[in-house]
Amino acid sequence: MIHRSLKALALTLLLGACAGGGVAEITAAPPAPPVRGAMHTDMVAKRVFGGVPLPSSQPSQPIGAYSRGCQAGAVQLPETGPTWQAMRLSRNRNWAQPQTVAFIEDLSRFAATLPGWQGLYVGDMSQPRGGPMTSGHASHQTGLDIDVWMNPPSRLNLSAQEREDISAIDMQRAGGAYVNDRWDAEHEALLRHAAEDPRVARIFLFPGAKVHMCQTATGDRSWLRKIRPWFGHNDHFHVRLNCPAGASGCADQDPIPAGDGCAEAQTWVDNILHPPPPDPNAPAAEPRRDLTLADLPGQCMGVLSGG
Repeated sequence: MIHRSLKALALTLLLGACAGGGVAEITAAPPAPPVRGAMHTDMVAKRVFGGVPLPSSQPSQPIGAYSRGCQAGAVQLPETGPTWQAMRLSRNRNWAQPQTVAFIEDLSRFAATLPGWQGLYVGDMSQPRGGPMTSGHASHQTGLDIDVWMNPPSRLNLSAQEREDISAIDMQRAGGAYVNDRWDAEHEALLRHAAEDPRVARIFLFPGAKVHMCQTATGDRSWLRKIRPWFGHNDHFHVRLNCPAGASGCADQDPIPAGDGCAEAQTWVDNILHPPPPDPNAPAAEPRRDLTLADLPGQCMGVLSGG
């Protein structure tokens, strides 16, 4: 709930934070001291967005691309619901677009019907106004990304401290080429249910899990195409929703290639087990620079000053 005055919010609007990167869950960076004064387009975006404690008082809208955008009018996933708990509350990343929160509620209700599952542990979503995060993700900027932990919750009354201390469980073996013995049919059922939801654009998961499901899935296999292999997603799966209808400022990703994607996933696994030799002629990778406010859609400046 927004319970601070606009004046109080203005005084806390610009906060800094430590460097980020990557896409996996990592320890949150400690907050940096406030940055006062006017915003400039050459400011590092994560230092601005990462310190805003509350959403803008604007109509809900995802703006820009998943890895280069922001969100207006975000809503907060309640810390605890009948079939979910938000984890790592100290990060203040349980904010998203209304349809994202609705999706989590729906998926968690399904999860609670699975043997041994009481619902879901929900990891990072987005910051209150989206934008680049202070640590841990390149995406999650528009309120349409969700990390769901692989843990089958046996209880949904974790204290705030327990949610900081507990870890998501690792499901991979051999560097992500295979699933380990923690993987079971309920994980596949949960992922299938999520992928069959028309709101979902794609789901990122470590390659061995995709290959395993390619080997075990029966019946209609069309949902498998939404499961996309990606490193770092071995203790959670990352759900990305489509831009909602009418969100003209939201940029969807390119369509997923035709087919179930199983051959592609097998190539990932083959490269894990038998890494190809490095190309001596390949150019050196350039270090990723921090996005500035100028790199984001112009509407994001309005989101930052939007009450």
